[in-house]
Amino acid sequence: MIADENSVLDRPEHPVDVVERLAAVNDWAFDRADEDEISMLVAGVWAQYEVSFTWLPAIESLHVSCSFDLKVPERRRAEIVELVQLINAQLWIGHFDIWTRDDIVMFRHAHCLAGGAQPSDVQCRTIVEAALAACENYFQAFQFVLWAGRSAREAMDLAMFETVGTA
Repeated sequence: MIADENSVLDRPEHPVDVVERLAAVNDWAFDRADEDEISMLVAGVWAQYEVSFTWLPAIESLHVSCSFDLKVPERRRAEIVELVQLINAQLWIGHFDIWTRDDIVMFRHAHCLAGGAQPSDVQCRTIVEAALAACENYFQAFQFVLWAGRSAREAMDLAMFETVGTA
């Protein structure tokens, strides 16, 4: 049964409250725009990430997006679109997208909580960790395409290259 927008399930805790607790425990700067939204700044190795959660009651889902400051110029858009497709084929959780309104690359995922299910602290932490790991793993591939002028395939190969041993 699909939830009616006017139907509100009784939940013991608002799903975004769980995420706010996670932000507070980790000392991440956050802004709770309204009851259904929160944005956090999380430092990574390659960039500062804006992780946002939005509660969508009509579909009983907690949507997460993770973006970084990497604008996609029109001249490189086709190559970035191809790179996004190559990356998404490697991901088990979530996907990358180009947010055309702002011309930025964004990781997105939706956590379904149908039937009044409650998100746990562990689930929310795992979702944030998955988003950050995906962004950190592929950040350089996006850089290769945008700043080094590489093809999507070359960027993916370079980003997946792992060194073994120590020098």
